[in-house]
Amino acid sequence: MQSLTPTYSARSKAIEPFHVMALLARANELQAAGHDVIHLEIGEPDFVTAAPIIAAGQAALAAGHTRYTAARGLPQLREAISEFYRQRYGVNIAPQRVMITPGGSGALLLTTSLLVDPGKQWLMADPGYPCNRHFLRLIEASAKLVPVGPEVRYQLTPELIAEYWQDNTVGALLASPANPTGTLLSRQELAAVSQAIHQKGGHLVVDEIYHGLTYGVDAASVLEVDNDAFVLNSFSKYFGMTGWRLGWLVAPEAAIPELEKLAQNLYISASSMAQHAALACFEPATIAIFEERRHAFAERRNFLLPALRDLGFTIAVEPQGAFYLYADMSAFGGDAYAFCQHFLETEYVAFTPGLDFGHFQAQQHVRFAYTQNLSRLQLAVDRIARGLKSWRAIQDKTG
Repeated sequence: MQSLTPTYSARSKAIEPFHVMALLARANELQAAGHDVIHLEIGEPDFVTAAPIIAAGQAALAAGHTRYTAARGLPQLREAISEFYRQRYGVNIAPQRVMITPGGSGALLLTTSLLVDPGKQWLMADPGYPCNRHFLRLIEASAKLVPVGPEVRYQLTPELIAEYWQDNTVGALLASPANPTGTLLSRQELAAVSQAIHQKGGHLVVDEIYHGLTYGVDAASVLEVDNDAFVLNSFSKYFGMTGWRLGWLVAPEAAIPELEKLAQNLYISASSMAQHAALACFEPATIAIFEERRHAFAERRNFLLPALRDLGFTIAVEPQGAFYLYADMSAFGGDAYAFCQHFLETEYVAFTPGLDFGHFQAQQHVRFAYTQNLSRLQLAVDRIARGLKSWRAIQDKTG
């Protein structure tokens, strides 16, 4: 019997894979073979979920909180998030404006589904987090990637919005702090971008997933300057609940009925156990744990940033948030993906090629995630210094 060739959707084929996943698979192979691999490639904190959250999750399971919640999420969790915004940002966000979602990705799914029709587009910074543009492709829309460099701290500006806005543009997605660059937008910059977008009749969506993980400065929320903005956030980064898959979306109150309808159809509700566990995130003792971890990330950044610069990497803008360093490796020659492969295979240090974050100068950039402790980072720097010598030797032979 003749076998049929499977036919899959064009949208599936158009969505690019994470290039780093191939490197991660190889890193895991090397690790399984007994090599000591230092993982600087994945954006996941090395800290386990804080003990009060685990205890709250265990208590929820013991109490039988294993059923669906409302599509909007637990009322008490939405109230806790509302109070968190009041205390941290000084803004009054009614609990009914908060949607609890399956990770930050769930918030992005709701927002793109609500705001973007097929054939329309959002403006996004290039480099930027790749899943954002892939979500748009999934709903038959697209991202207009705007090349940004250190001169604008890798962020969209009112001038860039005016330059790249097209007839089919319906809004813009910003990230502050941003992945992969770690840069922030100030309150004044957020206000200026908001005004530029609203003058065009567009929607402003801001990814604030790395809020809380800032160093020497507090991140402003766009809700301080624009009550109509859509805000994506997550319990994965500052709150350290990556595997629990829990996030939230703050939206204008008028949008909530439509978002609730979408949530009911797309995923019914976020994990009830995770929601009950997350209530512990806002307790003072738990916040104190998160702040200790933030200080640890600051120490790591303060070590790795000058260390990489001393080795010859160009990091033109000091990141103020997240846990990434986006480094220009063009001084060493070759392309970023081969560069990453070289260090994985010879020195057992894994980091991410710029290809995963867009197209603008991607072949000459790599991202380091400082999600390992200081001793591991120090060892990584020693290995990278050694690996640069062998890389240069290869480039001399081939160049």
